[in-house]
Amino acid sequence: MDALVAVSIFAVGLLLGFALAWLLTRQSKAESGLEQSRLREAFEALAAQALRGNTQSFLDLAKGELEQKRQAVDALVKPLQDSLAQFGQQIQSIERQRADAYGGLRQQVTSLVEAHHALSKQTTTLAQALKAPQVRGRWGEIQLRRVVELAGMLAYCDFEEQAQAGDSRLRPDLIVKLPNQRLIVVDAKAPLNAYLEAIEATDEATRNARLADHAARVRAHIRALGGKDYGGRIRDAAEFVVCFMPGEVFLSAALEQDPSLLEFGVDQGVLLATPTTLISLLKAVAYGWNSEKVAESARQIQDLGKEVHERLGIFAGHIEKLGSNLATAVKSYNAAVGSLESRVLPSARKFEELGAASAKPLPELERVEVEPRDARQPGLF
Repeated sequence: MDALVAVSIFAVGLLLGFALAWLLTRQSKAESGLEQSRLREAFEALAAQALRGNTQSFLDLAKGELEQKRQAVDALVKPLQDSLAQFGQQIQSIERQRADAYGGLRQQVTSLVEAHHALSKQTTTLAQALKAPQVRGRWGEIQLRRVVELAGMLAYCDFEEQAQAGDSRLRPDLIVKLPNQRLIVVDAKAPLNAYLEAIEATDEATRNARLADHAARVRAHIRALGGKDYGGRIRDAAEFVVCFMPGEVFLSAALEQDPSLLEFGVDQGVLLATPTTLISLLKAVAYGWNSEKVAESARQIQDLGKEVHERLGIFAGHIEKLGSNLATAVKSYNAAVGSLESRVLPSARKFEELGAASAKPLPELERVEVEPRDARQPGLF
């Protein structure tokens, strides 16, 4: 572009110089001012024409150069534009995905909040319902029965409120029968009021106080169960009693306040059990019953084997006696046949020779040579 400008300026200067020299030559020969005026006008017209021509050439050259520059710039910019367009499409796709994900997350959060509200409402309703002693006791019995069903121990558990011993003051909620004719007593009357009050507490101090009271009441209940002496007052009962807590949270909340409750219960002969631990205990008892069934089946099979073996011996005796009788019968038959052949049939055949017999001849009788097999031989049975 700079070279083009320089060439244009040089051409314009050369043309103007030539025009000036010509005018000066003409001026020396002019005789009047009129001629000079004409020469001036001609010079100006010639200079303007030359300037216009050079300007137009310059503009044409500049346009061509600019077009080339524009094409070069377009060649450089177009890949960048394509990349930016592709990047913009990716951004739009990501934005749509983000919007969809945000909508799904928002829906899930909304569902979670609704479920939380529903659970809170149900928890509050349950807590209010469990405040009534009758409802709380019934709920504990249902939980206990459900645990027994899950452990597969319904056939070996008695849900009788009256113990099988003579002491009518003992009213366990469940009696579990062991294979060795022993019994496990389960009590489901754990105190829950303080814990329910702690759930409904609106401040942390009240909540902590109610939880501490809950632990204290559980300890007192353990002491009371230990003092009832189920093992000594119910015949065949184990030396311990199971205190059933109808929910994991009831025991965990008490242990948070008083970690020594489990050890204290063992000292008192009381085992604290939640649904999970009671299921484990009943599963162990069920395994014992299964082992007892297998042992009982083995004993029955042994007794049945002895009985079958004895009956087979009696049957073999009958077979042996029958074989002996068959051998005696065969001997008697052969003797009778021998006597018949030697004493009777020879005389009878003389009737045939004399023509005094029927057309059918007397048959030939053969001795029985097969003897019965000895029943006492090995491999007969």
